[in-house]
This record gives sequence, structure tokens and C-alpha cells, in this order.
Amino acid sequence: MIATMAEVARLAGVSTATVSHVLNGTRPVREATREQVLAAMAQVQYTPNAAARSLATSRTRTLGLALSAISNPYLGELLHAVEDESAAAGHTLLLADPHDDPGYEATAVTQLRSRVDGVLFAPSGDSTATLEALAAQGVPTVLVDRMLDGVLDEVGSENVEPVAGLVTHLAEAGHGRIGFVMGLPGLSTTVERLEGYRLGMRRAGLPPGPVVEGRSDSEPARAVVRELLASPDRPAALVTGNNAMTIGAVQAAHDLGLTIPGDLALAAFDDFPWADAFSPRLTVVAQPFADIGREAVRLLLRRMAEPDAERRSLRLPTTFVHRESCGCRP
Repeated sequence: MIATMAEVARLAGVSTATVSHVLNGTRPVREATREQVLAAMAQVQYTPNAAARSLATSRTRTLGLALSAISNPYLGELLHAVEDESAAAGHTLLLADPHDDPGYEATAVTQLRSRVDGVLFAPSGDSTATLEALAAQGVPTVLVDRMLDGVLDEVGSENVEPVAGLVTHLAEAGHGRIGFVMGLPGLSTTVERLEGYRLGMRRAGLPPGPVVEGRSDSEPARAVVRELLASPDRPAALVTGNNAMTIGAVQAAHDLGLTIPGDLALAAFDDFPWADAFSPRLTVVAQPFADIGREAVRLLLRRMAEPDAERRSLRLPTTFVHRESCGCRP
């Protein structure tokens, strides 16, 4: 026999309204009362009706994550952290992949926002229309990885100084001509990491090196890096702007029979599971993907509970991982 909310209320010695408030978070309940209700639910094996709860509270208990390349294994750590933190708060997770395409992004996020209580969103280079639609409908939104200067709650990594540090490291190892492989134009991560590269070159007293556009993916990066490395004045070292482009750069060097770090020193933004298994092992800046995911969910839950709260912008520190591809002994 299926237990009812009324049975839970009788066993806990409270009203059905109190049971409802405990289930739906619609009103504060004393901790002792809340524990009584939860114990009664467990005793009678009461299972809330999700559809009824959604109608009663206008909530779905579901969060949305709009993140390009959600199937990308390099982002698995972030995705798992978002899912775990959401589940711990009693929410399920719906995913959408905007493909870093402003046109498709608007459609994907529109479909997502009608089914969730709040959205975690990694915007493309031109997300104005999508962000305006989310704001117009009052959808609680937190930006993940890509920052827009505090317009919304947001959480991501430091970008400028870590990339500048990679350039400094290569320069101190004796490399004078250092190139940079940048991501998709317009993305805040691309803009900031390019700024970091230029800052590092200025600090090292070096003239600007070659910058090529790898479009944040391995195959475009492979093509442009292969062309760059085939030129007579190829750089002695490269900094790559994300993990996918790092793989493309390594492939390009192999295509031309060049060794790393013998013929080309390499330092990369983003660590990934295989970086320590490459030969040579890759020197990288590692992002705290799990921490980003957890903080993003916490910011979103806070925004949902306090719609008028002050906006928060969190920059999390990265970690320099010194291995061998930079050409100096770890």
C-alpha cells in the first residue's frame, strides 16, 4: 500500500502543510520538526510525487547545464561535480550542448530553460540574445568557465596570470621565439588567455611571437600549427590555449617529424587525464574543474533562494604542473 502525506503527518505529529513545507522548501521549518518528518517518511517509506510537487511549488527540482562539448572527456570532472552537487541538494540535472554557436545556442537554452529552475551556462562569443531571454524570463542563471565581468553570478579560473606564467617559464628556459595557439574568437577565455600571452612576452622583454587560431579544437589547431611549424622561422616554443588544441599541436609536430621538446618546447593551458602519459609528459596549467562545478551549483542555488542577492564573481586559482614538454628538468 502506498503511503500518503497524511500518514506521514499523523506519525510525525504535525500538519500536512508542515510536511509539504519540509518536502518543498516553501517555508522555514524548525530542524527538530524537519527531522521528525523525515523520520516518519522513512518509516512509512513515503515517496513524494515529483509531478505534484512541481505543480504545487512551480519548481521542477531540476537544474540545467548548457555547456559546449559536454561529451568531451576533458570536461568530465566539471560535469561530475555539477551532477554530484545538484543531487546532494535534491535536484536532477538536464544537459544541453550549444556547440559554441550563437544561433544554435539560443535554441538549446530556450528548450532547456522551460524545464528547469535555474541554468548553469557557458556562453559563446556572442550570447547577447540568449542572456537577454534568460533575464526577461527571470531564469536564475550562473555563468560557468566564461566570465562577463559580473553581469551575472559567475565562476571560472584565473586565465591571464597563469598563461603569462607559462610564457615566463619558457622564456627563462632560454626560448626567445614563443608562439601562441588561441581559441575561438570572442570567448572570454580566449580573450583573457591571449592577454596573458602578450603580458608574458612583455615581461620577458620579447617581441610578439606568432599567434594562430586553433578554434578551441584539435583538428583546426593541428592544421594551423602544422603550417606554422613548416615555416622557415618557426617558433622555438608554443603555448596552447586549451587541452584540445594541445593535442592538435602535438599531432602537428609529429606530422612534420619534429620532437617535443627537442625541436619544439610546449606548455599548455588545461591538464587532462592523459597529459602525464604523453611522451614527453606535458607541462600544463591545471584548472580546478571540480571546484568550478561545485561553486557554480552553490551560486545557482543561492540565486534561486535569494533572487535579489548581490552578484558574485568567483575566480579560482590554477595549478602549474611542471613536467617535461617545456624542455627543462621538472
